[in-house]
Amino acid sequence: MGTVNNYGNVLLAAGSNTIDVQSLLNSAMAAAEEPLTLLENQQSTIQTQSSTLQSIENDISTLSTAVSSLSDTSGGVSALQATSSDNSVLTASADATATAQNHSITVNSIATTSTYYTDPVASSSTAIATGSFSLAVGSGTPTTITVDDTNNTLDGLAASINADNLGVTASVVNDASGARLALVSNTTGASSNISITNNTTGLTFNNAVTGANASLVVDGIPITSASNAISGVIPGVTLNLQSANPGETVNVSVSPDTSTAESAINSFVSAWNTVVGDLNTEFAVPADGSSAAPLESDSTLRNIQSQLLSAITYSISGNNGYVNLASIGLNMNDDGTISVDSTTLDNALATNSANVQTLMQGASGFATNLSNVLNLVTDPTQGLITLDLQGMSQTNQDLTNQINDMESSLTTEQQNLTAQYDQMQVALQEMPQIQSEITQQLAGLS
Repeated sequence: MGTVNNYGNVLLAAGSNTIDVQSLLNSAMAAAEEPLTLLENQQSTIQTQSSTLQSIENDISTLSTAVSSLSDTSGGVSALQATSSDNSVLTASADATATAQNHSITVNSIATTSTYYTDPVASSSTAIATGSFSLAVGSGTPTTITVDDTNNTLDGLAASINADNLGVTASVVNDASGARLALVSNTTGASSNISITNNTTGLTFNNAVTGANASLVVDGIPITSASNAISGVIPGVTLNLQSANPGETVNVSVSPDTSTAESAINSFVSAWNTVVGDLNTEFAVPADGSSAAPLESDSTLRNIQSQLLSAITYSISGNNGYVNLASIGLNMNDDGTISVDSTTLDNALATNSANVQTLMQGASGFATNLSNVLNLVTDPTQGLITLDLQGMSQTNQDLTNQINDMESSLTTEQQNLTAQYDQMQVALQEMPQIQSEITQQLAGLS
């Protein structure tokens, strides 16, 4: 039978002069490492809590963006649309600065782009006569275009003109007759009309289209425009002329864009439900008694949940009865999520869009109030989540320091124990020799 240590391991096997050093070392270190394991488990918990809170923060940031769209006077709830009674003559678009009303428009002519082309030559690489011509755009100073042995083909001449950035685009057009040089003004209107003079190149230039301004009548007011995209005539509205029809009056109606507004509101509801689901998950009590969620005991998260649930019930007064979310069809469920009554919401947006905007926007609007609450939660320096994450980060760092110190201490302890056990091993290995010497000495005495 061998000798047994306090950990239950055999130190010295019967008839042997060696010990199991590694077994002794493992037993001793296992007991010494138990506090380290506790610290590592604590750190793992903190890291899980931090990761979970950061995920919730991301969802709250998404909610903040959706709420900002509701509170913004140029956001989705305030969106307007402009519709034309004849899209073949003109189309229209509106921004949030427009006013809902109707406009009568007659398009007498549209803005044209000035173009020139030459008589054909055999090909784009055929040599052409040298010389020069003057090219001007609108009332600008004419530029002399020189044709010499460096560019005396249509390809070379087109590249030379384009390199000068004169406000025109030169290209070579090929057809059954051969190749032609085409010049097109980069913009529409009379101010961009091309003129070619003093031509000594032998090329014949033909004026295909003269640059001219658009002519239209808006609500009885005659308007000219160098562009077919006209803004500023009707505040907040852009008219896009497609064709001229002098005998037709086109009606442009500016009205609330209920589709965009509904999309903005539904985006808010989706983001809200995601955040509420996050919070409910953390505070749910498992029916089977299993472990709670990582942030179940986080008081900051409890505070955030309380503030959000308070803010969602916010109401204003008057406003034709549109005083809270329920009045526009957004109903709160027992778990804090929101369900949308599409019929009620559609009706509110279609018939009382101004009241919906008042409910959401302004200093006392629902979305403005909720946005202020969310700012207190997500502020990057003093927000509740920021401070909570900073506390977790500090705790994690403290645990890291403790773990590093303990690991250093355990390394030292392991080295010391190894040295001690090695000494014991040497001593045990020397015992038979010592015993032999003593036996011999005793035999000599006898």
